[in-house]
Amino acid sequence: MSATRTPAKHFSALAVGAPDPYRQLPVKLERMIHFVPPHNEKIRNRVRELIPQVDVVLGNLEDAIPADAKTAARRGFIEMAKANDFGETGLWTRINALNSPWALDDILEIVPAAGAKLDVIMLPKVEGPWDIHYLDQLLAQLEAKHAISKPILIHAILETAEGVKNVEAIAAASPRMHGMSLGPADLAASRGMKTTRVGGGHPAYGILADPSPDGAPRAFFQQDMWHYTLARMVDACLSYGIKPFYGPFGDFADGAACEAQFRNAFLHGCVGAWSLHPSQIDIAKRVFSLDPKEVAFAKRIVEAMPDGTGAAMIDGKMQDDATWKQAKVLLDLAKLVASRDPERKALYGL
Repeated sequence: MSATRTPAKHFSALAVGAPDPYRQLPVKLERMIHFVPPHNEKIRNRVRELIPQVDVVLGNLEDAIPADAKTAARRGFIEMAKANDFGETGLWTRINALNSPWALDDILEIVPAAGAKLDVIMLPKVEGPWDIHYLDQLLAQLEAKHAISKPILIHAILETAEGVKNVEAIAAASPRMHGMSLGPADLAASRGMKTTRVGGGHPAYGILADPSPDGAPRAFFQQDMWHYTLARMVDACLSYGIKPFYGPFGDFADGAACEAQFRNAFLHGCVGAWSLHPSQIDIAKRVFSLDPKEVAFAKRIVEAMPDGTGAAMIDGKMQDDATWKQAKVLLDLAKLVASRDPERKALYGL
């Protein structure tokens, strides 16, 4: 017996009167998901200035919000949502984990008050499709009850060993799925990894070069301890047409390491990352927006093979239908970036 809904019912609303799910995700530029603590009135009052600078504003209700500030954060997010016009900038919230005492009130209060403006609910510590099914059904009931015409999407954080094991089932759980983010800190704790870093590498994680005949010191090469999990997540997301993201990088003082981590994720296929500090906004924008030289070369490939067939020699290198597909991915992203970023539009010549 199948544990999944039949194809005919997969895209049916889960409550009478709820909006039909999207059959394809809306086209959105989401290079950075910028986290805001809504209980902080000073920061909340600066959101209007922040909106044009970022692709997504996320009101954070979970980790980093003290237990005695959870209610204030929830109320602050609702106030923030009502007080601002977000335009093309996404409005998200990260609610508390489903096994916490706050999650249900987060959902029951935010959706009626701000559901018409809310694009995505980020769900932490997702362990399997059952977590998505619960939130999916509840959102449909609330959308129907409060006449919300646009479906609210779900974004899962992959931050437990069980979640990684079930990553494909999570990706396939609902047409409401927007994407996933890698949550390295909680995942490290869940796995028993020996690191206290929030993302990035570790100086002891690497490989040692073979001994040399002359006994010279052996070179040590630091490795990426998140490579395996990130690749699994990207494969699961792209298999089901949803979006993969890198999550947090905790060392705000090390912009170079943050940029390297973001770039690794970008090259793997991630479309964006979290920005926890204003300094990380420009890093994410730079990394996930493409280098103008890459765009220029992609344009040359597509111009040489307009219909994607055959082969062409460009700068002494053979290009064929496979590289045409790669070039098309880059150009599609460049056009999306150019639609929101006049400076990069000029750099790309689009």
